[in-house]
Amino acid sequence: MTLALRDAGPADIADITAIYAHHVLTGAGTFEEEPPDVAEMAARMAKVQGAGCAWLVAEDEAGRILGFGYFSQYRDRSAYRYCAEDSVYVRNDIRGQGVGKALVAELLARAEARGFRQMIAVIGDSENVGSIGLHLSLGFRQAGILKAAGMKFGRWLDVVQMQRPLGEGDRSLPA
Repeated sequence: MTLALRDAGPADIADITAIYAHHVLTGAGTFEEEPPDVAEMAARMAKVQGAGCAWLVAEDEAGRILGFGYFSQYRDRSAYRYCAEDSVYVRNDIRGQGVGKALVAELLARAEARGFRQMIAVIGDSENVGSIGLHLSLGFRQAGILKAAGMKFGRWLDVVQMQRPLGEGDRSLPA
C-alpha cells in the first residue's frame, strides 16, 4: 500500500468524523461515548491547527483517508508549553498495517520541530495492545497507569500513560 501523509483540511472532515465515530462506538481507545458531529470535529481541528500544532491525515494512492492523527499541547497551563500529547485513529479495516505508526512518527517529528521536548500518549484501556505496542515501537515508555479511570461498555477502563522525549528532552533547558 502506498501511503501519503499530509496536513488535514476541511475536505477531510467527513472521513475523519466517520473514522472517529467508529472508535467512539466500538472501542475503548477514546472515552467519548457519543460521536461528535462534523461541525464539532471541524472545530477541534481548527483549534489544534490554530495553535500551530499538526493535524494530519494518511491517504492511499486513490486519495482515500485511512486514518488521522494530531498533537497539541498536553494541557493548557503555561508550564506544559514544551509537552505535547498525540492522538491517532485508523480506519478499522486497515489497522495493523503501519498507518498509525507512520502518523505518530510524523507527529513526533513535527512536534520536535515546533520546539516540544516531551510527547505524551494517553491510551484508553490497558488492553489496547495495538496502541501500546505502536508507541513502544517508536521509543515511548510507560509512565503510569490510572486504574479504573473510566467506565465504558459496562466495564472499568484503565488509562495507560506513555512518554517519549523529543530532541534534547530534559537534558537541557529550552532557549
